[in-house]
Order: sequence, then C-alpha cells, then structure tokens
Amino acid sequence: MSFRSTLLGTVAALTAISGAQVAQAQMDQITVAYFMDWPLPFLVAKNDGTYEEELGVSINWVAFDTGTAMSAAMASGDVQISVSQGVPPFVVATSAGQDLKAVDVAVSYSDNDNCVVASNLEIDKTNTAELEGKQVAVPIGTAAHYGFLAQMQHFGVDVSTMEIVDMAPPEGAAAFAQGALDMVCGYGGSLDTMKEYGNVLLTGEEKEEVGILVFDVTSAPAQFVAEAPDLLADFLRVTAEANERWNSGEEAQAEMLPIMAREAGLTEEAAMQQAQTFRFPTIEEQLGERWLGGGAQDFMQGVAGVFTEAGSIPSALETYEDTVDADPLRRAQDGSS
Repeated sequence: MSFRSTLLGTVAALTAISGAQVAQAQMDQITVAYFMDWPLPFLVAKNDGTYEEELGVSINWVAFDTGTAMSAAMASGDVQISVSQGVPPFVVATSAGQDLKAVDVAVSYSDNDNCVVASNLEIDKTNTAELEGKQVAVPIGTAAHYGFLAQMQHFGVDVSTMEIVDMAPPEGAAAFAQGALDMVCGYGGSLDTMKEYGNVLLTGEEKEEVGILVFDVTSAPAQFVAEAPDLLADFLRVTAEANERWNSGEEAQAEMLPIMAREAGLTEEAAMQQAQTFRFPTIEEQLGERWLGGGAQDFMQGVAGVFTEAGSIPSALETYEDTVDADPLRRAQDGSS
C-alpha cells in the first residue's frame, strides 16, 4: 500500500470518528498520552505526583508510539490530553475535521527529528537525486513524515519514485540496522540508533535555515478544553514549572535527568544527548508572535500545504487559527484556577 493511501485512510477514519460525540472525561480521573524515549521535564512532575496533587484528579498515563495514534485516542474519547504531539499529526487530524486544540508548545527540537540515509549508499546533500527509486521507512502523518516531504521538496527529489513504508521509529530503526532499508526517518532514541548506520542530509540548523521547523504541541479535544478549563490550565502550569526548573541550569538538570531518563526508558547518557537538543519556550515566549500568537498557525498552514501537494491529505483548512487556543496557557500564566 502506498504512503498516500495509508494516510488518506487515516484521514477518513478520523473524519468518521470526529463526527461522534467525544466521551466526557470523568473529572476525578483523566487519561494523558505521552511518548516513551522522549525525556521531557514534565516527566519529573509525573513521577513525583505533582500533577495529581495540583489538579486534584487521578491521572492515567498512557505511552504512545506516534502522534497519529494520539489523535485517534482523543477522537474516541479515550485520551483527554496529549503531551508533545507532533504538529504534522495534529494538522492531519484537524484537516480531517477532528476538533482538537493546540494549547501550548511542548518542545522545539530541530536536531531531534530527521531522516538518515544508509552509509553504504554514500548519499549526502550534494547528490540527493540518487534517492529516487530508493526504499524509505517513515512514520506516516508525523513530524518525521513532514520533515521527509519538506526535505525531498527542498532537494527536488520526486517522492513518487520512492517506495515508502509506514513504520514507527523503533521498527524503522531495527529494519535499518539490519540493512533492509535505504533511508529511514524518526525521532528520539530511535533516531540515535538510525545514525549509527547512516548520515543525515541536513542538520537541525540547516533545516531551520530553509524553513523546516520541528516542534510539538500539547493538544486536547475542544470539548475537554471547554469543559475543564481550570484543570487544563493547572496541567499547563505544572508543565511550565517543570520546564522552568530544567531551564534554570546545570544543577537542576543534574537532579532531574535521572528521573527523566528512567521515565522515558533511556539511559542517562542517551537522555542527556536528546535533552541537549531540546528547547522549552517559556509561557511568555509561547504567547508571543513566533509561537501561539501567529507563528504556529502559519507553520501549520505550511505543513498542510506540503501534505496537500504531496497528495497525503485531500485538502487543507482555509486557516488553522481556530485550531490553537491560547486561553488555557494565559490562565496558567495568571495562576487562575
């Protein structure tokens, strides 16, 4: 099955699900989605029970492999909050009609999401035309998928000539290590494994220079945002406080890293290697023009344009302004709950 038909199938499924009434969360318990292999500061607050204490509810934490799976779980009412959902899967879902809201910028990570070409092919940014006809594994509908399409578009590589396989990063990394793929795309600890067997075409800085940004959002169904504004604001406040602590310097990072590593299922060395490529914008920064004040919406429009041009989704929304709701973050900033 082609990557186009795979993603269109996902879009169709989300469209069908989004028409159903989202199950109302029991306000004495919520389910929060997150990623393993993704060492973010919020994991410290998850570990020590700060979220439950501050929100006054029990939290069921569920790990997912991809942002598309998070979208499906939110559409079915099984998940109320998704931490660090990639912008591309968020755009795929909202373009399909799913009523989700991006409520904060979880992390920016241009160096921690990329595509890797097998070393034996000896292909780099100077001879990318040789990628045509090659087999590549991509987690369809994710940030890595968008980055792949954007890089191929930048280099003028015709993706219709490539054999594209939909694989989650851990599976893609394993297949790549066995020599079964020419190119693979992913993020987190899986990307570190991929790099052991190949090379990237563009560094994070080089990607940003050509307009390929990579960041995740915290997302939630619109119904939950409307029904539990105080709870959501408290969740974002606790997250921001964990980020602020991490950003304060080496002493705090040394205390937090072992917990983040353990919660993410990584060694401390691997966790630090990833965390050093992360940036956690403050609430003030997030509410500014670069992020939720307009930049994020514009970027979503660009992501949708790339997906539409590639035939990965039927059409884009006229605007993505309504998919972002900064009010919970403002409430978090004000400490109102």
